[in-house]
Amino acid sequence: MDILPDIIKKTSKFAEESHKIFSKHEGSKSSAVTLIQTQKRLNFLSLDQDELLRDALKCIQNEIYLGSYVLAWAAFMDFLEEKIASDNLIKIKSVRKNWKKYKNIDELRENIPDYQIIDAAYDISLLKKQEKKTIQGLLSKRNECAHPGKYCPRYNESLGYIDEILNRIEQIQKRNL
Repeated sequence: MDILPDIIKKTSKFAEESHKIFSKHEGSKSSAVTLIQTQKRLNFLSLDQDELLRDALKCIQNEIYLGSYVLAWAAFMDFLEEKIASDNLIKIKSVRKNWKKYKNIDELRENIPDYQIIDAAYDISLLKKQEKKTIQGLLSKRNECAHPGKYCPRYNESLGYIDEILNRIEQIQKRNL
């Protein structure tokens, strides 16, 4: 029975290495495992954001690629809005005077489109100019997936989108308002 822990350890190591190898191939379900490992390093996500990203990964695993974009974007916007609200909306209201009427982030979310929130994040120096453009591109991709059209992303494209979302969250998290 002393050999059992060693077998379990070696089996686990084998599975980990297999996922690393298979994750590089189109359509491999191991890519999702690799992305889940990436997500674990982002332990500052709220429960809602974490759940949205996990659901996005489940969409990919079940070949519901369009839905993965929508869910990943929702997680990103929730993160960005929470970051903007971390000072009780003081900075954002200083650059958007007409937003003073919104008492909290929930009211702001209900009334201000994502695109404008991204612009405001740039105006308060939470985002750099190139990041703003890239994030607006991610929003455009999300919109393309959320509305009827001919666009059909594939497995690796969808994983790449989520990975980009995670990378952007990680970079923004390091910044102070």
